[in-house]
Amino acid sequence: MMEALGGRWGPIAVAALCAIVVAGAGAWLTALGPWYRSLQVPSWKPPDWAFGPVWTTIFTLTAIAGVLAWNAAPEGAERGWLLAAFALNGVLNIAWSGVFFRMQRPDWALIEVAALWLSVALLIVAVGRHSGLGAVLLLPYLVWVGIAACLNWSIVRLNGPF
Repeated sequence: MMEALGGRWGPIAVAALCAIVVAGAGAWLTALGPWYRSLQVPSWKPPDWAFGPVWTTIFTLTAIAGVLAWNAAPEGAERGWLLAAFALNGVLNIAWSGVFFRMQRPDWALIEVAALWLSVALLIVAVGRHSGLGAVLLLPYLVWVGIAACLNWSIVRLNGPF
């Protein structure tokens, strides 16, 4: 069993665990309570039930992209850069939920979501150096964060100042 985790299955297990941790932390920080329900939102906002399936798909594709890039990258610095890019993205992903929902600061979250979008773009470049397919699998993430940024901006416009 340990031999399997250290070999081919190791990157898969680590990527899956990291995706679950980031998704779980973000979900825990997402509080859809009275404050959120009182916000004015644009008519084009996706329904709340859609966010879970979309994020599940994005985290699955991100984990697959990470495994593809890790397996294709040479050992050493290249893998270190991949880990750093994924770690930065994970922290920014979690942070957005904390800033928007827990701190109730959509205005600050708007700045944070720009950093998150840039981290996804960086992730696409880092993964793309080793796996073209991995980079393509990250495109829905970039698009979704772009949609989230537009939604965040609309909420700030409709509800500010905070």
